[in-house]
Amino acid sequence: MLSHKHNAIALILGGGAGSRLYPLTGQRSKPAVPIAGKYRLIDIPISNCINSGVNRMFVLTQYNSASLNQHIKNTYHFDPFSKGFVDILAAEQTPNNDKWFQGTADAVRQSEHHLNSHDYEQILILSGDQLYQMNFREMLTYHKQQKADVTIATIPVVAHDATSFGIMKVADDGMIERFIEKPNMEVLDNWKSKVSKENVKKKKVYLASMGIYIFNRDVMHGLLEQAPSATDFGKELIPLAIENKMRVASYSYDGYWTDIGNIPSFFEANIELTEPLPKFNLFSDVDKVYTRARLLSPSKVFGTAMNKVLFSEGSIIRAKKLNRAVIGIRSRIGDKTVMEDCIMMGADYYETLDEILNKDNIPVGIGSSCLLRNVIVDKNARIGNNVTIIGDTSLMDVEEEGYCIKEGIVVIKKGAVIQHNSKIGKV
Repeated sequence: MLSHKHNAIALILGGGAGSRLYPLTGQRSKPAVPIAGKYRLIDIPISNCINSGVNRMFVLTQYNSASLNQHIKNTYHFDPFSKGFVDILAAEQTPNNDKWFQGTADAVRQSEHHLNSHDYEQILILSGDQLYQMNFREMLTYHKQQKADVTIATIPVVAHDATSFGIMKVADDGMIERFIEKPNMEVLDNWKSKVSKENVKKKKVYLASMGIYIFNRDVMHGLLEQAPSATDFGKELIPLAIENKMRVASYSYDGYWTDIGNIPSFFEANIELTEPLPKFNLFSDVDKVYTRARLLSPSKVFGTAMNKVLFSEGSIIRAKKLNRAVIGIRSRIGDKTVMEDCIMMGADYYETLDEILNKDNIPVGIGSSCLLRNVIVDKNARIGNNVTIIGDTSLMDVEEEGYCIKEGIVVIKKGAVIQHNSKIGKV
């Protein structure tokens, strides 16, 4: 029987400038990036916490945090008797420190005084830019059962992926003996750990850090005090804990998890959601994903052939064909338009009928007789009629006023205007 009583508090790290997700992070922080049509990335770790009974959360931010602050303020309201909260902790100058957050560990160090007014035994450190569903209650129970000082969530990976992660050498009792950050292929043979027979068959014999940690309160304080200049968990604090002979446990997780680190990973994670049985389950009564309740009208579709489409409320779709597409809230798509392998984030507002019919303006949304393939259309973009936009891996990375091409994917910037008859990409 799992224990349902845990005295934990969560710190969700908002990340840095998010340059690898640019231009989606041009006007917003990484956790505020829209995903799956109606959610934002920050909704994933917050929902995991709520589903796990961890209802005290701090979100640490410092870049482009206005839209994130607004989303959290408008979304997460707890019963006053539950003592639950989601609070933003932005980097701030104090008499003792005039610097921005220098890294994950430094962000926690600078925020520690905000935590001291709360009663908690464990601190759960999470990332704000990952897609997964995990029961932290089970991880906290495992942490206690192992009498661990620190517990790190790990996931089995193949050799090719292992070079991009922090890799743990885990003993048979579940304790981490050694840790290496992004090892070279030449040394990987020394970093295999015991995994299930199924993972051995898949050659997933390396345990990678998921960037999800549990620290006992006094352990976290002690490590930050011992290493006052340490800025990063993976590179500095975790190796220090192992070096100090602390009990650092591996919590092996074998479910779906992906790090939304760049445009291709963001694109693939969204498009995968259109499959009949995606690895990330949005249709669950157990692992619910929460977001802002906008009370939008139902969507309307007129004569559109659709296959593998995830579309959100408040939309009016007249397209000829949609195939493998994620359509966000308040989207407008004109007739005779074809979209394949596309993400459309929708709009933050409705235009009036007069604005839509004004011949001098291109309305928010996608016009008529357009062809889009391998494209991300950010919010409030205006794409005219007879526009062709095709992404392809043969294309060079470029940045123009209204769009970027990143690793073969065309990203139309937030609020951009693409004129009638434009051609972008491989056309």
